[in-house]
Amino acid sequence: MKEFNVNSLVRKNILELQPYISFRDNNEFENPVLLDANESPFGEFNRYPDSTQKKFKQKLSEIKNISADQIAVGNGSDELIDLIIKVFCEPKKDSVLMMNPSFAMYSFYASVNENKVLKLDLNENFEIVKDQFLNMAKEDQLKIFFLCSPNNPTGNSIEDIEFYVKNFNGIVVVDEAYIEFSEKKSSLELLEHYPNLIVLQTFSKAWGMAGARVGIAYSSKEIIKWINTVKAPYNVNSLSLDLILKSIDSQEQLDNNVKNTLIEKSWLKDEFQRINCIKKIHPSDANFFLIEFENVEAIYKKLLENEILTNKRSPQIQNCIRINIGNREENSRLIHVLKQSETL
Repeated sequence: MKEFNVNSLVRKNILELQPYISFRDNNEFENPVLLDANESPFGEFNRYPDSTQKKFKQKLSEIKNISADQIAVGNGSDELIDLIIKVFCEPKKDSVLMMNPSFAMYSFYASVNENKVLKLDLNENFEIVKDQFLNMAKEDQLKIFFLCSPNNPTGNSIEDIEFYVKNFNGIVVVDEAYIEFSEKKSSLELLEHYPNLIVLQTFSKAWGMAGARVGIAYSSKEIIKWINTVKAPYNVNSLSLDLILKSIDSQEQLDNNVKNTLIEKSWLKDEFQRINCIKKIHPSDANFFLIEFENVEAIYKKLLENEILTNKRSPQIQNCIRINIGNREENSRLIHVLKQSETL
């Protein structure tokens, strides 16, 4: 990769944009009278949250061993995906690259921003073909490559991520929403070597806090500065920040969530292997399986009739349904209905 200058990739209007700065959050006070933000003086949550999320970032910094100014906090990873596109992609001009199949929101937010979406088709094992990647990476006006690992909806991890970061002249976003379930190393260890890398993680999956809507971006100080420039000033609410700050010290909670999910995953896989209508269980490093069925439409309909909600990926991924790991009661209901469906 040639010498990297992040400002050469940032949209011109963003380079000239002045971020919203809260005077209160950027200064220290011992016993302030808060009459500056038109808040109510009454109520349990009457004050705006810290727009810079200082305490939260400092805690993450200690846990991840990454400087606090290399961390951006979003209202879920979705907001961060949207912000990254807004920072780097000129509407009606620039393009993004994503794997196919992969997480649909990369394409969604690019389309909202009027950017072209190039799709890198995965092979039959849902792996990237490196030569195809190198050819597509040469496309003009290509700014961002979204790389999801473990990948949603396929479940597999992408091998040799460093190759793609090294051989892409724009921004590489590695989405690690499911990394806690995988034995693969996080791409966070690549940050010090590659200033064009952004790693996304979330509290929605392994932490069990999807309702809190908190996602994290880790990157170079320069990239994080631009993400913080375009984000809304109070983008993450006090309730979510307080909830996660209380939980984040409990590595035991995370470990138990992951352990119990993997126990259920192993149990489910054993049960799936005994069901005749299942043709293939694709390898998964995540908290879900992509499963190929004999009669996918009938199976999906039967599950829905029994109020078991799954994610039908067919016809994009032929004959496949994505099923995430539930608790034992939920998983047992799933298996019961699938066994009833074997004659469909």
